[in-house]
Amino acid sequence: MLSKTSLIILGITKTGDNAIVLHTLSAAHGRKGFIVNVNRKTPMSQFLPLNILEAEVIENPKSKLWRIRNITVKHPLMGIRSDIYKNTMTLFMSEVLFRIVREGSAGEDLFSWCEKSILTLDAIKSDYSNFHLRFLLELAIVLGFSPSIADLTPFAADNIELLASFIKASFAESMLIPMNGNVRNKLADALLRYISYHSETRINVQSLKVLRELYGN
Repeated sequence: MLSKTSLIILGITKTGDNAIVLHTLSAAHGRKGFIVNVNRKTPMSQFLPLNILEAEVIENPKSKLWRIRNITVKHPLMGIRSDIYKNTMTLFMSEVLFRIVREGSAGEDLFSWCEKSILTLDAIKSDYSNFHLRFLLELAIVLGFSPSIADLTPFAADNIELLASFIKASFAESMLIPMNGNVRNKLADALLRYISYHSETRINVQSLKVLRELYGN
């Protein structure tokens, strides 16, 4: 069976010289890995984290690992790929999704929200240093949690008032909440612990270290 679908790249695993596994999120298949044939001429840049692709899915009833072909980039994401800060955020965001969303999970609402978030980050021209914090808060909601001030207090400690301002603010307002890199790191840690607790998943996000180094204190 052959079908065409949009996919968001969460990660990649090399399986040999001529094939890779793309870990993806889609509205039709949720979180799922697909085999892709590659060669020296394959533009590997199309498989960067959070790239949004369109491809033909070749379903195989005898295997859980299907193939995709005729891959095209749905959105070029030039605003992200030309910015080291945004690129680092996509590493973080894709790793969070990869570690939290379980294989086979239903994905229509999650995919739509993720695609919108990616395109928003791509379009923002300035004042996006808080974007990953907003992303984590909205992700908690999309996953079905209720990140109220009371629920977040055990995780945010002394920073709960600042985190409360995020909950109350609009998207535009939350991007302008002033804080330094050290505080952003603490809030990101708090939100990850909150999501980890409620999803019953141990989350060890390696790319958060890169964000810390990039934003400093």
